[in-house]
Amino acid sequence: MTPINKLLPLLLLLVTFLGTNAQVKEPRITDSSWVKPYPPFRIAGNLYYVGTYDLASYLITTPKGHILINTGCAASAKTIRQSVESLGFKFTDIKILLATHAHYDHVGAMAAIKKATGAKMMINAADAPVLADGGYSDYAIGGSVMFVPVQADRLLHNLDTVKLGGMSIVLLHTPGHTKGASSFLFDVNDGQHTYRVLIANMPTILSAAKFPSMPAYPGIAKDFKYTLDTLEKIHFDLWFASHASQFDLDKKHHPGDAYNPGAFRDQEGFDQEINDLEQAYDKKMKN
Repeated sequence: MTPINKLLPLLLLLVTFLGTNAQVKEPRITDSSWVKPYPPFRIAGNLYYVGTYDLASYLITTPKGHILINTGCAASAKTIRQSVESLGFKFTDIKILLATHAHYDHVGAMAAIKKATGAKMMINAADAPVLADGGYSDYAIGGSVMFVPVQADRLLHNLDTVKLGGMSIVLLHTPGHTKGASSFLFDVNDGQHTYRVLIANMPTILSAAKFPSMPAYPGIAKDFKYTLDTLEKIHFDLWFASHASQFDLDKKHHPGDAYNPGAFRDQEGFDQEINDLEQAYDKKMKN
């Protein structure tokens, strides 16, 4: 019997072939907040918001180039470029691309932005096959190519560090929503304060997920439990998520507001979000 580690490169090649040779058909966007441009703003130090009203994208600037986390849907490539440039930064200075997970609403514009900037794509190894086949092999919503496939330049694992221009971003593997769903932990400084920032991939449970196990994801319930336990133990000053609605962006910041990192100090809101997700997990385990 051939060892699984020898088969992995062939499997990755197969899913990449399937993805790159099928027509891309992004699911119909029914929520206008996913594509409606949101005025970009400085969050804290060298961290900026460049996403839409609900699909969060984050720009981390450094003297050696910039890091972009998430891109939203395919249509957001132009929006993100305009946001980055309106903040006074060069779009082509983006050197690293990261993603909280490989769903079309967070990596839909990744291929276009990678091509335009030449940036290196880095993603959790468990989501790399899905990224490479455009979502085709996703355990819950796969079966079609939903975004332009992207080959990762670096595969990341739990507690790996991404470094650029003095920034050190630690990846936390927080699986469940996808097999490679990840959160990011790092520090930013604005000259007066240093803030510990958490960009959390909140473990929302997809309706297609089957607990406690399913053929395409045998360890799904175990992974969700691990993620919930991990997130509630993280220490941070400011927290954000893959969706702006998850951390109540609309309540904490309004377009035109002055610089105010303190608006995102919200341990209570984070704890409530985790509690709600734990209740959803318990309910799913009983069904």
